[in-house]
Amino acid sequence: MHKILMTGFALTIGLAGWAGGAAAGPFSATRPVIALLGSQLHVGTAEGHLDGSGTVVIYSLANPEVKCSGEFTSSAEAGGAGQLRCSDGTTVAFKFQRLSVFTGHGVGSSSRGAMSFTYGLSADEAERYLKLPPGKTLKRKGDELQLAEL
Repeated sequence: MHKILMTGFALTIGLAGWAGGAAAGPFSATRPVIALLGSQLHVGTAEGHLDGSGTVVIYSLANPEVKCSGEFTSSAEAGGAGQLRCSDGTTVAFKFQRLSVFTGHGVGSSSRGAMSFTYGLSADEAERYLKLPPGKTLKRKGDELQLAEL
């Protein structure tokens, strides 16, 4: 009986990890991030853990060598906040609100200008939360996301 219970527990843990995302651990979930930092579009991923902590990594589509990474903490009641450090020396302080357990949006500030971002949303869903430059929209070109003229 003990062996059956342990097998069931291990299977539950394994399935929970699988459902959360390929790169996530058993008690975490990885979701896509779309961000505007200054006037540049960035994409990447955020990994959130059961305790409300997490990490985020984004890179500039205009200059993929510019990578930003950092950490955040969050709660359902208070939303979340964090910091990013970019390879070009830029630092970003940000805050966000959850839309659901796996989705949300936020804003930040940096020496490169304001930041707006979403996580866990498609490009179509994200557009309403992002502060796009005037006359611009998000478009997909194949697998690539880009800022395009309206």
